[in-house]
Amino acid sequence: MKIIVIGGVAGGASAAARIRRLDANAEIIILEKGSHVSFSNCSLPYYLGGLIEESQSLILMNPDKFYRQHRIDARVNSEAIRIDSEHRIVYIKETISGKEYTESYDKLILSPGASPAMPKSIPGIQKSHVFSVRNVEDICHLKEAVHRENVQNITVVGSGFVGLEIAENLQKIGKHVTLVESAPQILKPFDYDIVQVLHKELYDHGIQLCLNSTVTAIEEGYVRIRHQEEDLTIKSDIVVMAIGVIPETQLAKETGLELGKTGAIKVNTCYQTSDPHIYAVGDAIEIYHKLKNQEARLNLAGPAQKQARIAADHIYGRTHLEKGYIGSSCIQLFTQNAACTGLNERDAKEAGYHCDSVLVIPPDKVSIMPNSHYLMLKLVFEIHTGKLLGAQAVGKGAADKRIDVIASMITMDGTVDDLKELELCYSPIFGTARDVVNQAALTASNILEGRVHQIHVEEVRNLVENHACIIDVREKEEYASGHLKGAVNIPLSSLRDRMDEIPRDVPVYLHCRTSQRSYYAICHLAQHGYHNIWNISGSFLGISLFEYFNDKILNREPIVTNYNFH
Repeated sequence: MKIIVIGGVAGGASAAARIRRLDANAEIIILEKGSHVSFSNCSLPYYLGGLIEESQSLILMNPDKFYRQHRIDARVNSEAIRIDSEHRIVYIKETISGKEYTESYDKLILSPGASPAMPKSIPGIQKSHVFSVRNVEDICHLKEAVHRENVQNITVVGSGFVGLEIAENLQKIGKHVTLVESAPQILKPFDYDIVQVLHKELYDHGIQLCLNSTVTAIEEGYVRIRHQEEDLTIKSDIVVMAIGVIPETQLAKETGLELGKTGAIKVNTCYQTSDPHIYAVGDAIEIYHKLKNQEARLNLAGPAQKQARIAADHIYGRTHLEKGYIGSSCIQLFTQNAACTGLNERDAKEAGYHCDSVLVIPPDKVSIMPNSHYLMLKLVFEIHTGKLLGAQAVGKGAADKRIDVIASMITMDGTVDDLKELELCYSPIFGTARDVVNQAALTASNILEGRVHQIHVEEVRNLVENHACIIDVREKEEYASGHLKGAVNIPLSSLRDRMDEIPRDVPVYLHCRTSQRSYYAICHLAQHGYHNIWNISGSFLGISLFEYFNDKILNREPIVTNYNFH
């Protein structure tokens, strides 16, 4: 068996290594048009900031090591320029010498990846001070450029995971960073309410955040942007484009392979293309999204490695039942950790789900522990069935751990009831006896069963401006340190003696700091004949975080007297 793998890194290198484990006698050739066949793509921004000191540390496997350990012929600077699928021949060009030659194959695996989007419609995008980041050479060139003596102002265009990591690492080495994003928020997989924590984190660390902004031109020393209806000029010595990636499908199209609805390579459940002798994995392919029940694209290393294993297995007669992907990601942004899985609330509604969400902000570990911090977790679920659809978490603690738990439950078609009963390990230094994920599920269960009615943080401004009856059940000193305008302070400790101050003929909206004490208050009031009572999801902490950055970027009148985040 002779197998050629086009492209290395997570997909191609993993496929080649798996094939060798299955077949000691196969002839395996990897063709990589870049200089490195296997490197840590996701670690590239951390070389920029110095967390990874040497660029060689980014390289996981070189051709010599591939051959010595696995007898795999890994050829770098070797580009597959054409595939003759009828005769099973690959035409190859050595990118340095220009030499061309051919190799035959029995099976072929495509793992060409994706290229950074560089819209030619932006004037100046081809200038020498404009960079993108795809491989080790790219990050080395960028690092060399940012350390030049006259470089201080850097614009990063795009606020996905890569754009944010680059912006953070540039700020850490003392550069003045402007982050330009066309959407009204960073990190599209997160919902607008929970991502405000990260907006504040960027603001607090001095990164200039330009949302609802598009680049109109790149000039020497400047970037011109369109912010809403206003044209602005940003001083910029270097520009880093990180607006997304485009799947590398040109070779596949020229070979006559079928593309899917998303424009990526169409594959079956075992990652065969429309040619049964050719497989495809990684960023260039179209995957099945389990929750959307449709084709999608997913640019993540973990799924690419899974696909590589399945493709290699199928070559040797091992079949695979497609379960689909849900998309799980995480990021550390300065002091905050953020993670998400499945669908956010916006995407769930667009996918046709009748859904709701809860926002809880309990401590990530027992509160008397010195490193205990609030962890904000949003859980998205289907109304009536309680099916788990997605979750997002942000905080200084283990956000990824909580999202991994929920991702597992979603993969197993879990519900809110399953999640609230889930038994998790406990120690005061790791978590609480009722973990954050259990707390979110219990809150969602109350909503589903109609025991509690809630409103979300984005609805609070309308309540305040329309003089709704809002009761703050925090203690007096908490209220004094910051509160909603117009809110009446009736502490939970005084509620039983002051119930006659709460009207019965209008809707009453309660909040505390994180919605727990206000829930206790609602339980008590409900047992004393109050029916039109609502808990504000996320309560004062959630409202403050949501309003804080919006007030700054929208230049609007605050509804909170003081933003107390501690």
